[in-house]
Order: sequence, then structure tokens, then C-alpha cells
Amino acid sequence: MKVVIGERNVLPHKELFLSLLDTADLEFSWHESFDESRLVDDIGDADVYIGGRVTPAMARAGTGLRLVHAVGAGTDKVSTADLPAGTMVANTFHHEDAIAEYVVSSAVMLRRGLLRQDAELRRNNWATSVYRDGLAQPHTLRNAMIGYVGFGHIGRRSAELFAAFAARGCAVTGSGRITEPAGLEWYSNTDELKRLMHESDVVVVSAPLNERTEGMIGAEELSCLGSDGILINVGRGPLIAERDLYESLRDNVIGGAAIDVWYRYPAGGDRAEPSDLPFAQLPNLLMTPHTSGVSAETFVGRVHDVADNIRRLVDGRPLDRIVWPPAGSNPAT
Repeated sequence: MKVVIGERNVLPHKELFLSLLDTADLEFSWHESFDESRLVDDIGDADVYIGGRVTPAMARAGTGLRLVHAVGAGTDKVSTADLPAGTMVANTFHHEDAIAEYVVSSAVMLRRGLLRQDAELRRNNWATSVYRDGLAQPHTLRNAMIGYVGFGHIGRRSAELFAAFAARGCAVTGSGRITEPAGLEWYSNTDELKRLMHESDVVVVSAPLNERTEGMIGAEELSCLGSDGILINVGRGPLIAERDLYESLRDNVIGGAAIDVWYRYPAGGDRAEPSDLPFAQLPNLLMTPHTSGVSAETFVGRVHDVADNIRRLVDGRPLDRIVWPPAGSNPAT
């Protein structure tokens, strides 16, 4: 059985990955960077592809693929329509601790005005109410309302950390149902999104991206958050209307934002503008390159999941964490 590894984040854990598998039954092909033409050539006789990006050309070339395993939660870059019949797509998580740390630390940084203070002090300006008239004293997180747009494992873990600061919480989800409310004061479906934005001091966006959620937060919702409100997006960039977000930050319609997920990504290498709009010029924005979930612990857990599914495939056992084909349409065996 041939396994092609196109996910560079597995490379630091190569020794662990191989130790979890009986390599006598497997052939491995490692790629240190994403090169579509090389992957198209290599994937033709592969049984398993490990990576979250499968282009239409790759999918069509992989005529023998039995499993595509993303090393993360997102499978939106897998061209499922072009995969051969019977191919299964799986994902994995283990990022909730890392993302929750990012969410809470970003909330503290933005709510306390640390970005602006850092920039000012580098120019020898002491931007604090202690030394400058007209500056408001910042707030702590005690009694702050944290609004969650989406409340899965990321929202729950974030709520646990925010509870240590004595913050409160509310949430909206697509269904309006939450399995573990985790001390939320209220929760509902997305019909109550504007209420959530209006009542919240910090809004954490971690909803999945689909045709119903794309652009769900626009100018009207952002205006409800208000000039002291903080927005943190760790879901997908297009959940928030791009120009509306930029203009709301530029015009101080909202107080600030931490954006970890974007509208443009590198096609290869490590350079790309994250947007056509000049977000980099905004002083009230923390910009990070989709790293909120990136930690050694995250990828150790994911490597274990991927290796477990490969063992299951070799043994002919049912696979875990299958997201394609949709449940009921083609049993995963």
C-alpha cells in the first residue's frame, strides 16, 4: 500500500508517524512542499494521500485512492467531486487547546490596548491615561460577555479558559442546539446573531464555512458589536464580509480584531497578500497567518489519528472521522 504525504506539518513528526505503523506493509513518499505537478505524478499509484489540499488534477490522477486524510479539520480544499468513486476523506482536530489559548490571549491584548501601546512606546510615546489626557482606562475580562458564533470543541475550550477570568458567555449555532452549554447564559440559532453581537464585548467566530454561513457577519452585524467590541476570527475568513470588516476597523466602528484566517493564501512558498485590501495598515488589528491551532501538541495528536486510520485501512476495519462521502450515502468500510 502506497502512502503519499503532502502535508509539511507531518515532517517534524516523521519518526513518530513511522513508529506508529508497520512499515513493512507500506511504501511512503514524502513531499517537503506542495508542488501540484510532482504530486500529480506521484499520486497515480497511491492508496492514501495525507494532506488537506487536493486539486482537481490531483484527484483525477489518484485513480486508486482509497483514503484522503487531511491533517486538520478543514477539507474544503479537497476536490471531492473529482475523486474516484469510493474514496473516503477524513479529518482530525486536536487544535482546541492551541486555538483557545490564541483566542484568550488575543482578547486580553486587544481589550487592554496592548497593540497600540507597543506601537506608541516604540516611538517613545507613553500612550496611557497615567500620562496622556483623554485616554480611557481599559477593562479586564471580569464580567465581560464573550459571544461565540459557533460552539463546537473550540468554543467549549475557549469558554473554559475565559471562565478563569470570570467572563460570561453566550452563543449562536446553525441548529441552535449545544451539547455542552459550558455555563453559557444563553444560546440560540443564528437568527439571534445581531443580539449576540450587540450584547458581547468579545465575539469569537469559529463556525464552519458553507453556503449558509459565508458572509454571515457584515456591516450591520459589526455595527452591533460597537466601538469597544473585539472580534476574533479563527473559523474561516469569508465568514466575515471582507470589505465590511476592513471598513469597520478603519473607521473604528469596532474596537479591534484578531484575524487568523484570511481571504487569500499562498499558492506555493510563504508569500501572499492575505487580502486585496490594506489590512496591514490598521493599528487595531492583530494579523496572524492561520497559526492559532499550530502547536507541536496539535500535530502529535493529529499524527496519531492519521496513523490509526491507515492501520484500520490495512486491517480492513471501519475508519474514523470520515467526512466524505456524506453519512448514509456510501458506508465507510
